[in-house]
Amino acid sequence: MINSNNQKPVVLVIAGHDPSGGAGIQADIESISSAGCHATTVITSLTTQNTNKVLDVIPQTPEPFRNQIRLILEDMDIVACKIGMIGSVELLEVIVDELAEINIPMVLDPIMCSTTGKLFSNDDICKKMLTSLLPLTTLITPNCVEATLLTQKENLTAAANTLLNHGADSVLITGTHAETHEVINTFYTKQDAPIEYRWERLPESFHGSGCTLSSRIAALLALGNNLKTAVEKAQEYTWLSLKHGLKLGRGQAQPNRFCG
Repeated sequence: MINSNNQKPVVLVIAGHDPSGGAGIQADIESISSAGCHATTVITSLTTQNTNKVLDVIPQTPEPFRNQIRLILEDMDIVACKIGMIGSVELLEVIVDELAEINIPMVLDPIMCSTTGKLFSNDDICKKMLTSLLPLTTLITPNCVEATLLTQKENLTAAANTLLNHGADSVLITGTHAETHEVINTFYTKQDAPIEYRWERLPESFHGSGCTLSSRIAALLALGNNLKTAVEKAQEYTWLSLKHGLKLGRGQAQPNRFCG
């Protein structure tokens, strides 16, 4: 018989599936599980990809997707949520409908395109994300390219302010895609001055670092950390997973999310 105290915090993940296991749902599960939480997952879209390229994105149909979310919410005590690649406006609308009345931390990783240039989003998804999903969002974690695409602002401070003004509680813009000597991640809130975090830029190109970071933040929030602490601890975890990354395919390396 299972002891009633033998529980883990449950994190709901709503994201796409990457067959290579580097990004998407598998990355989320590994990042959350290694923090000591349980990941329950609803897949938005299947993708046709490997470590070199992305060929296609196949979104779920809305009603089965809605039912999957509802059944999980009826059955489990969800204490945090991570949202990744969505795939269609219709699925985004379902997410908003089903999560609007739930008071838990929500981390949004607005995956706009792959490193190889395949678009995962479009103008309609971007507009709906800004108007409907950001007001539910505790933290949005775009990289610098995604922040610009989402807001149409080249200046990252202006982009962050746009995201905050559309309802996000906080913004973490990552600098992995910037041409800087170090990776500079910047944390923005309405109340406080921006905080810069600087990390050694590693020589390899990685697949799934954003998923790793955002899921780890969600897990740390589920474990009771405050937001700033979760953001800081998750960056350290992500950098270490990249430093000890795995070269499993012929393209990008993958984070080693169980590196210890």
